[in-house]
This record gives sequence, structure tokens and C-alpha cells, in this order.
Amino acid sequence: MKRIAESELILNSRGAIYHLDVRPEELAHTIITVGDPDRVHEVSKHFDSIEVKHKHREFVTHTGMLGKKRISVVSTGIGPDNIDIVLNELDALVNIDFNLRTINDTLTTLTIIRLGTSGSLQSDIEVDSMVVSTHGLGIDNLLNYYRHDNNDEEMQILQQFVAHTQLGSHFSQPYIAGGAAAVLKNFVEGFHHGITVTCPGFYGPQGRVLRLGLTNPDLIDRLTQFTFGNHRITNFEMETSAIYGLGKLLGHHCISISAIVANRVKKEFSKDGAKAVENMISKSLAIIANM
Repeated sequence: MKRIAESELILNSRGAIYHLDVRPEELAHTIITVGDPDRVHEVSKHFDSIEVKHKHREFVTHTGMLGKKRISVVSTGIGPDNIDIVLNELDALVNIDFNLRTINDTLTTLTIIRLGTSGSLQSDIEVDSMVVSTHGLGIDNLLNYYRHDNNDEEMQILQQFVAHTQLGSHFSQPYIAGGAAAVLKNFVEGFHHGITVTCPGFYGPQGRVLRLGLTNPDLIDRLTQFTFGNHRITNFEMETSAIYGLGKLLGHHCISISAIVANRVKKEFSKDGAKAVENMISKSLAIIANM
């Protein structure tokens, strides 16, 4: 088995992986990711006990018990570049022997559930509601650095999406990955389902205009109008497609749940985003504890 060099798999002085500062035994196999480091506590405060707390840069990890379920909560920070760090390091923690620096003969599958915030792209998906992403469609380019394939339906969605939105080679090559059906089936009642578009920024890439003009000023309308069979684009944010894409390549079961804090069609913003997030956390944890 080929040894992974020190420059590729970086460990700190206590034998923890570099960015997350977590050792393999400190990570549960059910993981909740959140963008905001402060949101880790908002999740872990619901735990019955906490055994691990670590913080390095924007990456905060709490591991504890909720009933009989061991869960880790990990903050990712914002954006697909941070997801590249977090997903690879989570996988390394369970699938690489840190002493031998070799890939384990038997691989472990993690369940990774993102709890985040997002903007709705449909008038009927109101602020303070929740969306579960059936697919993550990335216009951020991250997955194009990795070898990946799509099934026939995904290829057809991509082809129609590029033709409809004109988001082609001038920007990046869009990619798509589906969520884990085995996990998605648990999140039905009280949740909208649809395609989530992941953007590489918050302002221009999401069609916001402050002082700079946009190269694609009709982007929001085109995303809102896009359909493929029963699929439509419900929302956009900055992490889901990277989690779905990398998670699928690495063999993990990933889903993304978003509290809708803005409706970009109606130009509305939640009057109490913190309450919307807390409702999402409480409802999701009740489901996760019994999965």
C-alpha cells in the first residue's frame, strides 16, 4: 500500500488532522456540518453529553451523545473551498491509518448532514421554511478538479441547465450530484425538496448588485424558471454541491438541509433568522436521533 507523504496528509503535534484538529477517535460516524462556528454550540446544546471540543481557525468540532446516537458537529466556514478541506479531512479521519499513512483496507461510510441557511428561488417557498436538497448543482467549479462521472439523468439535467442559464465555459463547467436517498427519505414531512444551486460567492455569483454590474443579470430569473421533469431549482447557497459531490466520490451518505432566510423572488428576508435556524436544528435532531 502506497504511503501518503507528510506534505499531503498533514498532522499536528498531537496527531490530529491539520485544519480540523481532530483525532480519529474524537469523531463520530454521524456528522452535522454548519457554516457558522457559533452554530456548533447551538446544535450541541441539545446533546445529553459532550466528550470532545476542539477549535482551530473557523473549524469548531463538538462530539457527544444525543440519546443513544453519537454525533459530531463540525463548522466548515463559508464556501466550497472550505468544504474541500472539511470533507477530505473527515474522510481521512476514518479511512486512513495515521500511523502507517496508508488507506485502510476496509472503508467506513459516514453520514453527513449539513444544517445551513439559504435563499429561496421560488415564490411558494416562504422565508422561515426548510428545504432538503435532492441534488447539489455546482457553479463553483470545485468538483471539476476531481475525476467524477454522472448518471444519465444527471447529465441531462446539466445539459438543459447550461442551455437554459447560459452558464457555460465563460464561468465554469457546472456539475451535479445527488443526495443520499437512504437519508433523504427521513426528511419529508415539513420540508420542501428540490435542486440546490451552489455559488462561489454571495454577491455577484448570487445575482446581488451593490456597486458592481453583473455579466449575467438575468441569473435569478433563469434559475427560478428552470425545470427538468419533476425537478426544479428551489434555492441557492455556497456549500451543498461540494458536500454532495465530494461525499459521493468518497462513499459517504450526505444530505443538505437549509433554513430559508431570504426569498429572492419576493425580495423578502426573515424577521427572525435565528428562530428559523433553531427550528431547523430541533426538528432535524429529533429525526437524526432516531435514524
